[in-house]
Amino acid sequence: MFSALRALSRPSPSTWAPLLTRTLANQQAPRRALLPTPTVAAAFQQRCAFHATPSAWRTMNQSMRNKRKPKKSLESKSPLLENCPQRKGVVTRLIIAKPKKPNSAKRKVARVKLTTGKSLMAYIQGEGHNLQEHSVVLVRGGRTKDLPGVGYKLVRGALDFAGVVGRATSRSKYGVKKPKK
Repeated sequence: MFSALRALSRPSPSTWAPLLTRTLANQQAPRRALLPTPTVAAAFQQRCAFHATPSAWRTMNQSMRNKRKPKKSLESKSPLLENCPQRKGVVTRLIIAKPKKPNSAKRKVARVKLTTGKSLMAYIQGEGHNLQEHSVVLVRGGRTKDLPGVGYKLVRGALDFAGVVGRATSRSKYGVKKPKK
């Protein structure tokens, strides 16, 4: 078995000699070209020439030990959005949650039912909000680290959800228009 695998992993002159004679027999009279076309033997010699980088061939031991594993596809961090950047939904409940251990606060969270029919918990960013039950909101991905189970955020300034009042910095994140001078 090992000899058969070794023969497959490293081509020897006996395996490429018939191929070389076939290709040489099929060649017609030499054509005039700007660049000479390499033969199979020349191509093989170039590939087997010494290089500082290791060759693509694997040794027997490497083949036996390191079986090639298929690449894992990355799972989405916001699967309920179903590969969409945002989803529309309706607020079904407003909740005040407490964050995980080292932090202490009253975080505002909304239970939202998406247009797909699935429900999720979304974090309400910024100071103050105008949301109530049945408000139509836009949901995006992005978890809140200190709130377990909250993996989505609501987009401020979109649909029924107003921007933060009196916000001067980071306005684009909180849905605030540029103040008039």
